[in-house]
Amino acid sequence: MKQYLAALDQGTTSSRAVIFTAEGEMVASFNKEFPQHYPKPGWVEHDPRDILETQITALQEAVRLSGVSPADIAAIGITNQRETTFLWDRHTGECVGNAIVWQCRRTSPIVEQLVAEGCGDMIREKTGLVPDAYFSGTKLKWMLDYYNLHEKAEKGDLCFGTVDSFLCWNLLEGRPHVTDATNAGRTMLFNLRTQDWDGDLLKLLGIPRACLPRVVDTAGPIGLLDPAILGRPIPVTAMAGDQHASLFGHACLQPGSIKNTYGTGCFMLMNTGDRPVQSGRGLLTTMAWRIGGKPTFALEGSVFMGGATIQWLRDEMKMIERASESESLAESVPSTGGVYLVPAFTGLGAPWWDMYSRGTLVGMTRGTGRAHIVRAALEAIAYQSADLMEAMAADLGHAPAVLQVDGGASANAFLMQFQADITGVPVVRPRVLETTALGAALLAGLGAGVYASPEEAARGWQKDLEFTPRMDEATRRLNLKGWHRAVERSLGWAKDG
Repeated sequence: MKQYLAALDQGTTSSRAVIFTAEGEMVASFNKEFPQHYPKPGWVEHDPRDILETQITALQEAVRLSGVSPADIAAIGITNQRETTFLWDRHTGECVGNAIVWQCRRTSPIVEQLVAEGCGDMIREKTGLVPDAYFSGTKLKWMLDYYNLHEKAEKGDLCFGTVDSFLCWNLLEGRPHVTDATNAGRTMLFNLRTQDWDGDLLKLLGIPRACLPRVVDTAGPIGLLDPAILGRPIPVTAMAGDQHASLFGHACLQPGSIKNTYGTGCFMLMNTGDRPVQSGRGLLTTMAWRIGGKPTFALEGSVFMGGATIQWLRDEMKMIERASESESLAESVPSTGGVYLVPAFTGLGAPWWDMYSRGTLVGMTRGTGRAHIVRAALEAIAYQSADLMEAMAADLGHAPAVLQVDGGASANAFLMQFQADITGVPVVRPRVLETTALGAALLAGLGAGVYASPEEAARGWQKDLEFTPRMDEATRRLNLKGWHRAVERSLGWAKDG
C-alpha cells in the first residue's frame, strides 16, 4: 500500500494543505486566503476563527483533490507562521481577542523599555534574539496587561500559543497544549541552551509559566487528528515553524548550507550544527530543529516584506490585478530608471533592526511609470535578501556556494535572476516550490517512522532550475549603493510620528 504524507501550512495570508507521496512528490494542494485586520497604523491582527476554518477546509479539499484515502495517509505535519500570538481560555477554548500577527508593531514601547533597562544583552544571550516587537513575548505581555488577565493566567486558566499550539489544541484529540522547539525559540522566552522556558525572562515580562505550552521535539508523536475532520484519527507527528520546515525540506542538513524562502516575508537560514552561533552582524541565532531530543541550530535573517510587497501592489496600490503580472511588467522596462522602493511598512529586520523605519519610494522623475515602480518593488525583495546574504557571508568568512530558494515569489523568474545578479551567487530553485510544506511532510514521515533518518527523509528535495549571475561587478555595486542610500532615507521615519 502506497504511503502518503500531509502538511498543514498555515501562513500569514492563507492556509494551505498539501499531500505528498513518501518520495516527496506533490500530489495535490489547496490554498485558502483569509482577511488581514489593521485596527491602527502598524497594528496587524488575525481572527482566530479564520485561521482554524481555512486550515480545516484546506486539508479536507487537498485530500479530496488528491483522491487519496485518509486511510493511506501515514502522518500529518504542521508548519506555520511563527511569532503570531494567541491567548485562549483553557476551559472554553474561546480566544481573548484577535491574534496579534508577527508583523504587528504595537509592542515597540515595551521593547524600548527593555532596552532602556539594559536587558538587551541578557535576552540575546539566552534566546539568540534581539529585543524586537516581532517576537511573541512582548505580544503576550501586552495581551495580559491590556485585558488584565495576569491572575487568570497564574491560575492556569489561560493558554498562550503560537499557530502550531492553536492548531494542535483545536484539531487534535484530547486538546494537547504543546509547541515545538522551533516555535518556542521565537517567543523571546525560550532558553536555547537549557531548551526550556527561561525563568528570568518570564519574570522580566511578568508572564506566568502556567499559561505556556509544553515544548516537544520537532519530529515525533504529538497526537491524533480529530476523526471528525477526515473520518479517521491520523497521527500528527511533526510541528515546525515555517522557516525551519523549509530548511529541512531543502535538505540543508550540513553546517553552512543556506536557504531563502520568499513568502509574505523573506527568511534566510543557515545551518550551524549542534551549537548556537552568535552573529555580530544583526542576524538571529535560532533553532533549526530538535529531533530525538538533540537540537540543531541556525543563523537567521528576516525580511518583513517579501511577497507581501507584491500583495501591496495588487491590493492597496491597484498597480497589478494578479501577482503573476509583476514579472512581465518588470521586464517591460530595462531598469527602474533610478527608482528604489524600500518596503519598510512594518519596520526593517536584519541587519537593520529598525522598528521605526517606514516605506519609502525615492528617485522618481516625471517619466516614472507603473512598470518602474513594480520593477523597483521586485528588486527591493532581492536587495533585502542580498543584505542578509552579505551578513551571512561575513559570519561564514566566505560567500556560500549557492542559495537555495523556495516560496511563492520564487516562481518569479525575473526576481530569481535579479537575486542571482545582485548577490553574485547562483540561485537554485527546487521542483517543489512549496518546500516549507514538503519539509513539514518529511519531518512528519520521520516522526512516524516512515524514514529511518533525517538524511533518508531529505532525499525528497529535487533540483529544478539554476539562475547564474549575469550582472557585472561594477553595476552590482552601483545598484547596491543606491539601495543603501534609499534605506537610509527610511530609517527612523516613525520615531517621532
